[in-house]
Amino acid sequence: MAATDFKDYYSLLGVNKTASQEEIKQAFRKLARKYHPDVNQGNKQAEAKFKEVNEAYEVLSDPDKRKKYDQFGQYWKQAGQGFPGGAGAGGVGVDMNGFDFGQYGSFEDFINELLGRFGGPGGARSQSYSYRTSTGAPSGYDGFGFQQDYAGGSGTQDSEAMISLSLGEAYNGVEKRLQVANDIINVRIPAGAKTGSRLRVRGKGPTNPQTKQRGDLYLKVQIQPHSFFQLDGDNLVCEVPIAPDEAVLGASIDVPTPDGTTAKVNVPAGIRSGQSLRLRGKGWVSGKGGRGDLLVKIMIVAPKDLSQQERELYEKLRAIRSYNPRSNLNNIRL
Repeated sequence: MAATDFKDYYSLLGVNKTASQEEIKQAFRKLARKYHPDVNQGNKQAEAKFKEVNEAYEVLSDPDKRKKYDQFGQYWKQAGQGFPGGAGAGGVGVDMNGFDFGQYGSFEDFINELLGRFGGPGGARSQSYSYRTSTGAPSGYDGFGFQQDYAGGSGTQDSEAMISLSLGEAYNGVEKRLQVANDIINVRIPAGAKTGSRLRVRGKGPTNPQTKQRGDLYLKVQIQPHSFFQLDGDNLVCEVPIAPDEAVLGASIDVPTPDGTTAKVNVPAGIRSGQSLRLRGKGWVSGKGGRGDLLVKIMIVAPKDLSQQERELYEKLRAIRSYNPRSNLNNIRL
């Protein structure tokens, strides 16, 4: 390469010279997806940019090549084996000028080979990695955010996908019909799933382009917020408003439960706003068939719209009230 043809690989990937290997890999994935020929069909500029990005990643992702590049600049090739067109790490030859993108069934296959460095002459280097797709995911991925993990030595490839459930679906269990690649699968999610729970679907992961073996699909649960119930471990928490007279005199109130029924709750006289009452066995379903508790947080709510009679009674109560809720503030000092 002539000095005038020198390419700043760090600038091409949009990273600085102190970037970690993970930062370089993340930058490459983003740019490779942006300029991939399948996304920019007929766009010669995008294709040229794609080749440059791949060239930059091929050098900077290899610690030995990166060291030579940092030390010798445009003359780094003379300090070691050439790129592109020569044998790269693990004996894999990469000729970007004559690169045949049609040999890959999908963008995932291309990334797998380029990052995992398998399937080339001279054998593969065992390596594991992961990546996540977002917008612009391959057709058939049904809007999931997939993460694939490839173990070069095992010949299998797994995927992870986020699956969003309502609180009711997670509480009761649900069967979901999903499209994964070219497959339509029915998945039964048991009752009691929580955010972060992972469910394994055997043999429904992506196909390894080298071994043609299918890995497993892992579904990672994400529970949508509910307007009334909040999940806290094995317990459910809810806020229930009561009137001032109910707080003073005590009351028996009906509280919704996750089963779709109501439970009678005795509110003791003199309860403070923010105190919680526990309903045992009315919370979240555990994997062993047990139940957590339902914690009812009491909130005292003052009425905004009063009838004339109510206002008169409150005014009379204020006139005769002996209780001062702020009496303990009289001696507060810094």
